[in-house]
Amino acid sequence: MPPPASDLTPSPIDYHREEFTPEESAVLSRFFTNTTEPVFALVNLPEVVKGALFARYSRTTSSLRRLFLDEFYAAPELGMANLAAALEGDQAVRLQRAEALYDRIFGEYGDDSVAQLGSAHLACEQASNLLTKVLERGRLASYLEQSTRYLRFDRPLGGRYRYVLPPEVAASALATDYRRTLDALFTTYSGLVQRLEDHYRRRYPPDAGEGGAAYRSSLRARACDDLRGLLPAATLSHLGIHASGQAYEALLLRMRAHPLAEVRDYAARMLAELRLVIPAFLRRVDRADRGVAWSRYLADIAGRMEQVAAQLPGPAEPRPEVTLVEWDPEGEAKVAAAVLYPYAGLPDDQLLRHARSLSPGEIARLIAAAAGERGNRRHKPGRGMERVSYRFDLLCDYGIFRDLQRHRLLTIDWQRLGTAHGFVTPDGVEEAGAGAEWRRAMEEAGALHARLAGSLGPQVAQYAVPFAYRVRFYLHLNAREAFHLLELRTQPGGHAGYRRVCAEMHRLIEEQAGHRAISAAMSFVQSADEGLGRLPGERRAAVRRGRAVRGD
Repeated sequence: MPPPASDLTPSPIDYHREEFTPEESAVLSRFFTNTTEPVFALVNLPEVVKGALFARYSRTTSSLRRLFLDEFYAAPELGMANLAAALEGDQAVRLQRAEALYDRIFGEYGDDSVAQLGSAHLACEQASNLLTKVLERGRLASYLEQSTRYLRFDRPLGGRYRYVLPPEVAASALATDYRRTLDALFTTYSGLVQRLEDHYRRRYPPDAGEGGAAYRSSLRARACDDLRGLLPAATLSHLGIHASGQAYEALLLRMRAHPLAEVRDYAARMLAELRLVIPAFLRRVDRADRGVAWSRYLADIAGRMEQVAAQLPGPAEPRPEVTLVEWDPEGEAKVAAAVLYPYAGLPDDQLLRHARSLSPGEIARLIAAAAGERGNRRHKPGRGMERVSYRFDLLCDYGIFRDLQRHRLLTIDWQRLGTAHGFVTPDGVEEAGAGAEWRRAMEEAGALHARLAGSLGPQVAQYAVPFAYRVRFYLHLNAREAFHLLELRTQPGGHAGYRRVCAEMHRLIEEQAGHRAISAAMSFVQSADEGLGRLPGERRAAVRRGRAVRGD
């Protein structure tokens, strides 16, 4: 077994170390694999408590361990103190027994799918926003990341703003320039928070008798939505992951092949912690003939493709924010055949011939019948909608990309973050009279990016790029996933940027692809600006909290 994380080679990243009292450390050691490092696993906790911790995690600036102490351990209804007393002394024994069992299963069956039987909750803290996109790339895992909508990034962590100083920059002559420029971004953010909230308070004054927590939370979310564009990709985030051993192995192999030192360092920390809870599933990761060879293979592919891409002619042709580049003109007929398939005792190709013989109106009625009477957006049609796909090329700010990247059942890939495509300035920033400050901050960050790219390369230079700069990416999704994505991401409580993008995707499905029956079935797509869009949801949440307090 490898040494614990605290015995690892000193990190090239200067992570903030949270202080706990001896009594707190004694409690935490029963439920977390360490009490000092930014990566740790959750142990000896019921699944419902793990899920609740990660759900609460996304909307607090507290670390997971502090959150556990303050809000979970002392809660009498969870019985954590009694559980802790019952767990004394037997963790190592249980781990040894579990490892022996899985060793036997691997030995007898030799099947990678066995690694799906064990899972772990892993807390990943103080990870840059470049690193979180690497962590979240895999499909077969559950992630919950700290939000930029509900939290203000104007409060330092350990005496400094919340961003990483990557090892490559720390060892270069640009370290001071990097800190000065990123500090300026966060200083601008801090100086504009109250101005934006005041602006939206004047624009959307509270109703008579309203001005409580729901209204204040909605104001903060609207201001944070605008100001997140100032946050650089180096901004720190917390991320909770629940995944199988197989998913963690695939993730670690990719991370160990990554060109950024932060990612490789984090992979070593994750591997050390995961081996404390699911060791049998991760033995191949650093074996020379298995995981090491696999990571080398991935790095070799990346190197070759970088060389090929460098020879491509340019510059990029102009494109709108959303471009529909691929669809099936026969898509609705194929969907009509597919929705019939589970109910008809006929071959697939025979059903397709039948669907092709139908009139457009008959096809539309058949698709409407398959969609059914949808009471809300969670009522979604079945797998027949997977018969047709759409491929969109998008050129959006990095903040929008972060939100849409979370939809992992579709196929998404993205290009390196840079400054070539320019940046966006939110209307609210201009209306509040802060446009000049915004543009100055963006231009200074863009100049730093150019210096970093010239000295340390384009991969490292990404850290300095604010979220307001555009990045190119594609989404390839079937109609069933489009129902989920477009209806969810056009709700009034969503960010105005991704609501606009998803409304345009819906329009292109209807008008460019001509799939009017499918688009009509997406009846919960919304496009109107709702002002303080979070307010109705915050009101409902306040009512639920009141009922819970009263015991209704």
